[in-house]
Amino acid sequence: MDLQLKNKKALVTGSTAGIGFAIAQALAAEGAIVTVNGRTQARVDEAAKKLKAAVKNAQVNGIAADLSTAAGCDALIKQLPTVEILINNLGIFEIKPALEIPDADWMRFFETNVMSGVRMTRHYLPGMLKANWGRIIFVSSESAVQIPKEMIHYGMTKTAQIAVARGFAEETKSTGVTINTILPGPTKSEGLGSFMEQMAKQSGKDFATLEKDFFQSARPSSLLQRFATVEEVAAMAAYLSSPLASATNGSAVRVDAGTITAAI
Repeated sequence: MDLQLKNKKALVTGSTAGIGFAIAQALAAEGAIVTVNGRTQARVDEAAKKLKAAVKNAQVNGIAADLSTAAGCDALIKQLPTVEILINNLGIFEIKPALEIPDADWMRFFETNVMSGVRMTRHYLPGMLKANWGRIIFVSSESAVQIPKEMIHYGMTKTAQIAVARGFAEETKSTGVTINTILPGPTKSEGLGSFMEQMAKQSGKDFATLEKDFFQSARPSSLLQRFATVEEVAAMAAYLSSPLASATNGSAVRVDAGTITAAI
């Protein structure tokens, strides 16, 4: 299927690895002009090199900027004043007992996971509205609906992303611009892989056993009963970025493998 993204100008934040990198690759494969982003120049250069190797004739650029700060957002915007597709993917997570999460962690998670997307959207949306076409996607999580007790500060930011995206979508009435959120379920990203490797060393169990244990105890509602791949999540993001998804706006679209049990 041709997603009609050839030469569309796209920015994927937090895209040097994991879901962000997979989305950048999916967009590049569809012919979009993709800008990858990360905090360090080395990581950005490495990601751009990998994309060019993976996708024939890929049109890829890279900008190193820490979007968890207002200054970092401003620095990126100065280098990339306009885009047609914005993927607000930047996000962090950590496991920490609820009563042990200090104010600084709450604010760090909010600045990184929520305000980065707010600042990017606030800048790029007016240009999209003027052009009467654009796509903005916030990469949230099933944790937005089913708050994980082991990281409620993370869950809070994922819920906030849905609210923010829906609120900004109200500005797009009767235009060719759409703003949506995707809710991946547990996904085998770089961050999860590192965490599982650490767990494997501590427990003496292999990845397959840990994966089975995880879905039996932590996410028993999953219908997939395995971690999704980053490519499975990226496929949905690529579709929602396309002109073919023009009737999907202000929506929270699940890629959660049935982990969320609510009917709506």
